[in-house]
Amino acid sequence: MTWIEWYNGLDKPSWTPAPATIGLIWQLLYPVIIVTFGFVFVQASRKRLPWIVALPFAINLVANLCFTPIQFGLRNLPLAAVDILIVWTTILWMMFAIWKHYRLIAVAQIPYLIWVSIATTLQLMITWNN
Repeated sequence: MTWIEWYNGLDKPSWTPAPATIGLIWQLLYPVIIVTFGFVFVQASRKRLPWIVALPFAINLVANLCFTPIQFGLRNLPLAAVDILIVWTTILWMMFAIWKHYRLIAVAQIPYLIWVSIATTLQLMITWNN
C-alpha cells in the first residue's frame, strides 16, 4: 500500500486539508524558514548571536525534517504526534529566544506557528481516531 493510500484510509476530521493544499502551504512556508533559520545560523556562527538562541531553531529543523519519514515512512502516528508537538513547542521557544535580538525574525515565524498549530491539532486528532 502506498503512503497516499494509507493516509487516505485514516479516519480524519472533516476539515482536513487536501494533501495538495498541505503541500502548497509548506511550499509557501519553506522559503521563510530557509531565510530566517539561515540568518540565525549565520549570525550564531559569526558570534553575533549566542548559540543558545540558535538551539531551538536547530531542534525545530531536525524535528520538522523527521516528521514526514515518521508519519509516512514508519506510519507511526503516536511518534508523529510527539514529533509535531516538538515542532510546535520549538517554534514558540525560538520566537521567544530571538525576540530581543532580531524581532523581525520572531514575527516572521507567525505564519509557521499558525500552520503548525493547525497541523498539530490535525495530527493529534488523527492519532486519537486511529
